[in-house]
Amino acid sequence: MYWDWEFRFLNWIQDNMRSDFMDRFWSFITRFGDGGIFWIVLTLLLFIPKRTRKYAHVSAFALIFCVVGGNLILKNVVARQRPFWINNFNPLARIGYTDTNGVRTYFKTHNVTTDVIEQGRTVIKLLVKAPNDYCFPSGHTQASFAAATSICMWKRKWGIPALILASLVAFSRMYLYVHYPTDILGGLFFGLLYAFLALAICNKIFRNKEWDGCRGAIRAAQKAAKPSKKAIGMH
Repeated sequence: MYWDWEFRFLNWIQDNMRSDFMDRFWSFITRFGDGGIFWIVLTLLLFIPKRTRKYAHVSAFALIFCVVGGNLILKNVVARQRPFWINNFNPLARIGYTDTNGVRTYFKTHNVTTDVIEQGRTVIKLLVKAPNDYCFPSGHTQASFAAATSICMWKRKWGIPALILASLVAFSRMYLYVHYPTDILGGLFFGLLYAFLALAICNKIFRNKEWDGCRGAIRAAQKAAKPSKKAIGMH
């Protein structure tokens, strides 16, 4: 399903925001979501200090949910064509292409073609490697918000910058014409959902662990603060 307003919004971005600087900026920003590598590395780093270990597990679980629930299941069930694919017949769609040695290559679902496109179709030069999977929900957005929300659960000081970066990554996908606005909203929703689901699971699994943020740590602190009967008798 494709709505005209989504193409109009994407085309407004192309007509009003595109510049050499913005092309370089958003092409760089989107890399923070490529393959979820940045968020995976950040999650692995959170496993090192004991005080962040619980939320490292939360982020890890959330990212796994993104891969399974979003990339493997939802994308293939919904099977939504990307806005730049040549066989997207909405008249507002702009067909994506790359130019190598003067030869234009257009993108046709999971394949490419050098055929001349039908007259009247508008085109757009892609700034990044064209994704060849379906587009709902946005995997970049989903993974970014899942990990960033997990960090925010631990400490807002670091979580808010992470959420800002996640928002920039999300917008970059529309600027680059590889996702619709509703793909981004879907990625945001499922990223948050998976993060809170992962938190609920980790609260059950690690309830007795003596790590910061775990119930075991709270009980240990209360026990340490409570005077023993022997100490009371001495007074």
